[in-house]
Amino acid sequence: MQLARLLHAQGFGTRRECEGLVLAGHVRIAGRTCDDPFEEVAPAGLVLTVRGADWPVVEKALILLHKPAGYECSQKPRHHPSVLSLLPAPLRTRGVQPVGRLDEDTTGLLLLTDDGALIHRWTSPKRHLPKVYEVTTKHPVDDAQLAKLRAGVVLDDDPAPVRAAACEAAGECHLRLTLTQGKYHQVKRMVAAAGNRVEALHRSAFGALRLPSDLAPGQWRWLSGPEAVAGVPG
Repeated sequence: MQLARLLHAQGFGTRRECEGLVLAGHVRIAGRTCDDPFEEVAPAGLVLTVRGADWPVVEKALILLHKPAGYECSQKPRHHPSVLSLLPAPLRTRGVQPVGRLDEDTTGLLLLTDDGALIHRWTSPKRHLPKVYEVTTKHPVDDAQLAKLRAGVVLDDDPAPVRAAACEAAGECHLRLTLTQGKYHQVKRMVAAAGNRVEALHRSAFGALRLPSDLAPGQWRWLSGPEAVAGVPG
């Protein structure tokens, strides 16, 4: 593939802008400055250096972000910045979007991709992918509340009880809740129905993926290779 065309596919701008990047000496491959935008390159396994930053060439992007509080999972946010503003411009240009949503005040593991089929696989209710939440509550967690969450609580928009796949106390005012459904404000509403109130909410795991302990709020990283394969539902 021609270098400028590859840069365009990776989100670095229009074809003309990508040609200008190369001609200006802003693109390097394996330490070599490229000066021909029409140079043929093999995309597989290629790492570009664009304006001094390494960029692995991927056909479809899969990103793991540690979402901080105060960001909306929307391309058109209404009251807070979009989580997309935490990503570099090429990822936004190529159409990366969140896999599901976390409320603006919820923190933790968020996946983003430009692969529509992958989004469907991750969010399909038929797959029952587990999502683990660390819940800080207003009042101490007791055995009765845990029993209600395990047995099922009734929400105001559905007469059928909604159950936690797993639920345990992790501190006086901290419970760890595993869900396999995705209803609106589900954790907050379930905890309220059990007789408590959510003060803070953090997602620590999604499917087989866990939020890395060394990934600070607002930071992101590529998912690739064995880690991505292990995390993606079949």
